[in-house]
Amino acid sequence: MKVLHVVPTFYPATYWGGPIWSTKAICDGISGLADVDLRVLTSDAAGPAINSRVTPAALPYPVHYARRVAGHCIAPDLLARLPGALQWADIVHVTGTYNMPTLPAFMLARALGKPLVWSPRGALQATEDWPDAPHLGIKRGFERVANILRPRNAVLHVTAQQEARQSLRRLGAMAHVVIPNAVDVPAVEARQPIAGARRRLMFLSRLHPKKGLEALFDAMAHLPAAFTLDIYGTGDASYVRTLKMRARLSNGRIRLHGHVEGAAKAGAFARADLFILPSHSENFGIVVAEALAHAVPVLTTQTTPWQGLDRYGCGRCIDLRHSDLAAEIARLAALDLIDMGQRGRAWVRRDFSTTAMVDGFETLYRGLVSHNRQEAVA
Repeated sequence: MKVLHVVPTFYPATYWGGPIWSTKAICDGISGLADVDLRVLTSDAAGPAINSRVTPAALPYPVHYARRVAGHCIAPDLLARLPGALQWADIVHVTGTYNMPTLPAFMLARALGKPLVWSPRGALQATEDWPDAPHLGIKRGFERVANILRPRNAVLHVTAQQEARQSLRRLGAMAHVVIPNAVDVPAVEARQPIAGARRRLMFLSRLHPKKGLEALFDAMAHLPAAFTLDIYGTGDASYVRTLKMRARLSNGRIRLHGHVEGAAKAGAFARADLFILPSHSENFGIVVAEALAHAVPVLTTQTTPWQGLDRYGCGRCIDLRHSDLAAEIARLAALDLIDMGQRGRAWVRRDFSTTAMVDGFETLYRGLVSHNRQEAVA
C-alpha cells in the first residue's frame, strides 16, 4: 500500500505546534507497517520568516521539503510534484486547511480517482468556535470550493466528536472518522509534596490570542503571590512582545521561556504543579495529553475535547466565558495535585496509546484502498 501525506509543514518545523508532532506520529507508525510505502510532500517552512527553513531530519521514510517562496507554505515545487506523487499513491492523506496544498491535492485526487483522508487539524472547528477568527469570508469561500473539489470518497479525520460536530457544521454532510492523537507516556520521577502555598503554573502552546493567554494574565493578577506562571512557546513577534511587556509588570511571577522540546520540555513539565490551557478553541490539544502523561493535572476549557478531566479526577474543564479563571485555578490548586496527576497519567496510558492510533489509521487506509479497487473493477 502506497501512502502519500501532503502537508503544508512537517517535522522538524516544530514552530507550528502540535499538528507537526501529531502528523509525524502518524507517519512514523504507518511507515513501520508491513507492505506500506510512505512518502511525505511538504514545504521547507520552519517559521513565519521566508528565510526560516527546516534542516531535514533523518527519518525512516522519504520527505520532500519544497522551497517556500511566500506566505505560510507557498511552494511552487510542491505543486509541480503533486501530480506525479498522486499518480504513485494508492491513498492520499492531506493535512491542513486554508493553505496552498489542500485544494490542488483535492482536485488531483478527484481527477485521478484516488481515495483521500483530510485532517483539518482543528482549523474548521476554530473558525466555527471563534467568532473573532480573521478572514472569515475568505475561509467560507475556501470551504465551498473544498466541498466542490474533494473526491466523493474523501473521509474527514477528526480527533474528537466535538471537532466532528463543529467541522461538519461548516462543511455539511461528509464521511468522517474519529481517531484521537497519541502521546508517549515517559518515565517520570516520583513527585514530592508541594512546599507551603507555592504553586507553579505552566502554559505550553503556540502563543496566539485564541489560546486565552490574556485571560491567564488577568487571572495571575488576582492569584496569591505564591503562584507563578511559566509560559513556553513561540508565536507572532508583535504578539510575543505584548506578552513580554505584560510579564514585566508581574514582578517576576510570569516568565516567558520561548520554544522547548525534548529534555527541556520534559524538565518544564517536571517543574510544574498545574498545567493551564485556557484556549478558546482546540481540536485536540495534544499538550493536555502530554501534561497528563507527565503526571501534571490540567485546567482547560470546554471548547477543548477534554471533559474527561473532571470525570477521571485529574483536572477541570471550565466554561471560560462564565467562570472566574483565577478562582478556578485556586480551587484546583488546593487539591491533592500529585494524586490527580497519577490518575491523569493512567488515563493517557489507557486511552491514548500509539498502537491504538496506528491501528485506526491502518484500518481506515486499507478499507478505503480496498473499496476503491473494488469500484475500479466494477
